[in-house]
Amino acid sequence: MLIGELARHSGVSTRSIRYYDAQGLLTAHRNANGYREFASSSIESVAQIRSLIDAGFSVDTIREVLPCVNGTNVDMCPRVVELVRRTLAGIETAMEDLVDKLQRVDALLASQRIARPRL
Repeated sequence: MLIGELARHSGVSTRSIRYYDAQGLLTAHRNANGYREFASSSIESVAQIRSLIDAGFSVDTIREVLPCVNGTNVDMCPRVVELVRRTLAGIETAMEDLVDKLQRVDALLASQRIARPRL
């Protein structure tokens, strides 16, 4: 299938698909006219890539983890476990940083006797 079809079926932009291809996350065959042609299995691959991106994995990590993904199952070999733990540590650090920022903004509002807005 051509890139536009893959984009429609996967709900991802053609720009994202080109990026995934350039990053080695997807494999496309080039036709004589230069058009990328993707296998129908690329729909599932794009869904897996999006799921891993949404979970906070970097493209470099996804490149290593993706060969170990089969549908919703992941072969948790030692290398994949290490990568997942590293990603989790990064997420936890980012969360701690956000909590610190939240507390600083709360303190600023409190010092000015301004109520924190409820979201």
